[in-house]
Amino acid sequence: MNQEEIHIVPKLSKPIRLQDYGVGIFNLIPTKSALKKALKKNLLTVNNIPATSATFIKGEEIIKLNIPVKKTFKTKLKLKLDVIYEDEYLAIIKKPAGILVSGNSFKTITNALPQNLKPSQLKDATLPQPVHRLDYPTSGLLLVGKTNTSIRFLNKLFETKTIEKTYYAITIGNMQTQGIIKTPIENKISITHYLVENSVDSKRFEKLNLVKLQPKTGRKHQLRIHLSSLKNPILGDREYGIPSLILKGKGLYLHAYKLKFTHPFSKKIIEIEDELPKKFKKIFETKQ
Repeated sequence: MNQEEIHIVPKLSKPIRLQDYGVGIFNLIPTKSALKKALKKNLLTVNNIPATSATFIKGEEIIKLNIPVKKTFKTKLKLKLDVIYEDEYLAIIKKPAGILVSGNSFKTITNALPQNLKPSQLKDATLPQPVHRLDYPTSGLLLVGKTNTSIRFLNKLFETKTIEKTYYAITIGNMQTQGIIKTPIENKISITHYLVENSVDSKRFEKLNLVKLQPKTGRKHQLRIHLSSLKNPILGDREYGIPSLILKGKGLYLHAYKLKFTHPFSKKIIEIEDELPKKFKKIFETKQ
């Protein structure tokens, strides 16, 4: 069984590439990155001809999107999530460390959302969907859309970099007090601002630092890669850490602490801060 959406292109003044025109025209693929993935998977046709990234739209074509229905689970996931903010359009929840945001696994945040959030009463309500990613070992605030329109608008906030994200990490070794990291990731511009708010001496690690992080781009594993590039990896990072200094059994010391953005419908400033996990406070008692 597949999900299908159809879009009829109006008259256009000039041809436009489908991967540019098609952003936001389908509820099932609300972002540019999702559209590119759909094109790669041959899920789109134009006048019944498979479309590619090289396809141009001239006007009055029929574009069809055909997506296979994802695997569903008969049993509902019983996972209690802390809901920090919720309205008819969106929600902000606390993601525990050690759980996937989405994917084919049963135990994901996405599968737990319907049991933790109130269904939206708006006409274009849909199953709640995370609109950004937090790594499996990362904890903290996660933004969720509850309607198709809201999901598109929230994704646009991330694309236009008009949403402010703040993280905290505990890093290893001596660090400069503040700085900007610009190490490219996969040959793409990547920028992270950091500020060391506190440091303590450590026999094993020399120094442990409480670091405030503000990513200005959204590359995969950006904060972990950037701090590792300074030779100050995040405590507990098995992938980018120093093998002899891997802290076992405590997980990754990286927490999504704050989200700030303009609500796409009420236009109010939403500014939500979390508290740091207990494992952070055991090392740095001063940051609440």
